[in-house]
Order: sequence, then structure tokens, then C-alpha cells
Amino acid sequence: MSATDSFDLVVLGTGAGGSTPAAKCREAGWRVAVVDDQPYGGTCAVRGCDPKKVLVAGSQAVVLGRGTPLGHFDQDLVATLIEHSRHVGIDVRLDTSVTFVERQSDTDAGARYRVHTDTNGHAGMVEADLVVHGGGRVPNTDTLDAALGDITIDAHGGVAVNEYLQSVSNTRVYAAGDAVLPPGAIPLTPVASHEGAVIASNLLHSDQKRPDYRGIPSVVFTGPPLASVGLTEAEARRQGIEVHVQRGDTSSWYSNRRVRESVGMYKTIIEAKTDRLVGAHLLGTHVDEMINLFAVAIRCALPATELRHMIYAYPTSMSDIPYML
Repeated sequence: MSATDSFDLVVLGTGAGGSTPAAKCREAGWRVAVVDDQPYGGTCAVRGCDPKKVLVAGSQAVVLGRGTPLGHFDQDLVATLIEHSRHVGIDVRLDTSVTFVERQSDTDAGARYRVHTDTNGHAGMVEADLVVHGGGRVPNTDTLDAALGDITIDAHGGVAVNEYLQSVSNTRVYAAGDAVLPPGAIPLTPVASHEGAVIASNLLHSDQKRPDYRGIPSVVFTGPPLASVGLTEAEARRQGIEVHVQRGDTSSWYSNRRVRESVGMYKTIIEAKTDRLVGAHLLGTHVDEMINLFAVAIRCALPATELRHMIYAYPTSMSDIPYML
């Protein structure tokens, strides 16, 4: 790309927020350029969400491989998870604890770290260029030279936008993903994709389309996963919503016991007047999938009765839902 090249659209960033409008506008015949100082694909595909799920497979192997002997099927599952993790370059070490991390002297190639470990009383050590990749993401606008482009930066360091995701300044800039956090938005890849689609529609069709942030689920892929959607109890009460709250321990339920998961809980928040589900917060096996049904209920303003009376496939984790409402 030379300095004299001309494009219909220049997209800064190749993550979900940028690649979605870039692809849709290119399909419509626009000439599009994409600029990024990081490898193509953005945080999610290259160094965030997708690699994280691969790492989770290794952690599941560790969890399932501990304790008393497992059944034949579970043993096969553990072996498969370990093989998969090692196939993609992850060294799975079972029953290994980290005793301390030591930073070596900086070299021309950068810092190196030593991770001291203990495996059943045997000391060990591995070296790495980095130790722990944090999952938190922040808007990358420091090098944007926003003042020169007449772009307003908000208090969170993102691009200040209106309800159509267009910059509130005089510049016909749009922003999506981690670079913008309007009310109701959270920094998640599906949110960035949705915002990118809204921007593409506004660009291509001169729409006045707004993003819809209702019922966005989020998941922390711990072992077991923690999932959430909608309001917390405190948030609902602050909004003056009279609620019924259901909570309980699911560690003894079949869906957790069958995979020897000893931790599980749920909390659901239901509006008293309408029986409308307004929040769900789950911990346990497969809640990373289950939370999506709760999200549909919140997004579509379904009464909790609909979820209670639905006939679910059994035995599945989804069939636990009526007992949570």
C-alpha cells in the first residue's frame, strides 16, 4: 500500500470489530484497506479467546486426571484432551505446582523468566519469554493522534460515539469493539462483531441503526466455568425492580457428579410482577453453553414459566434449568 493509494474505507484493527465491516463493505464492492500493528485476526483469534479455549482443554485433562481411578470412557477423554493439547504445542504437566517465578537479567533478545515447579516432591524448572498472558483488554487509542483527526476520546480511553457508533466529533469516524464502550456494551468479541455489523449497515445503506446490547452473556473459562447474563440482584434492586431470587448449590446434581466436578452454584433473578427473567449467574460444568438459553430468555423478555415448562433433552446440563427458576 503506497501513500498515493485511495480507498473507500480504511479499517484500523483486524479483530472482530474491524474485520466485520471490512468484509461486508468489500463484498459490496468497496475498496477497503485494513491497518493493524498486530498479527491479523485481533486479540480473540490470535492471542485471546480461541487460544484460551485450547488451554482450557489442558486444564480439563488435569482436573479429570486427578484423584481416584476413572471409568474407561473418562480415561479415554483424559488421554484425548492431553493428546490434543500436546498436538497444538502445549506441554501438559499433571500434578505440578509452581513454587516461584524468577526474572533473569535482560538480554538483547529481551527478558527471560524461570518458572520453578514441584512435581510430587521433585523440583523442576522451565524457562519462558513470558509468564501468564492476561486476558484483560483496553482500548488502543494512545497512538491514534486523535486530536489531529478531530476525534474525541472518552474517560475510558475509547472513542466517544453516539448511539449509531459514530464519533461525536466532526469527523465521519465509526468505532467498534474495545475502542468504544457506550452504555450497555461490554468488551467481548461477539459484541464487537455485532457493532461491526451495525457500522457496516450504516455505511452501506445510510441507516440509522443502533447496536442492541440486551441479554449479552459472558463467561470466565475457569475450571469449572463461571457464566453470567443480565442484572445482578444488587443492580436490579437499584433500578427499583422487585425481584424473586433463587440460589442453590449444584455440586451434588448429576450433571456435575458425572464428571466429578465438586463445585457448582446458581443464582437467578426474576422480576416479581412479570415473572420475567432479568439475570442469571452460574458456576459449574457446561454452564458456558447453558448461559446462552438464559440470554435468549432475557433478550426476548420471556417469562421464567416458559423455561420451567419447556421439555429438555435428558440427561443434559440444560435439563437442570427448571430447578434453577
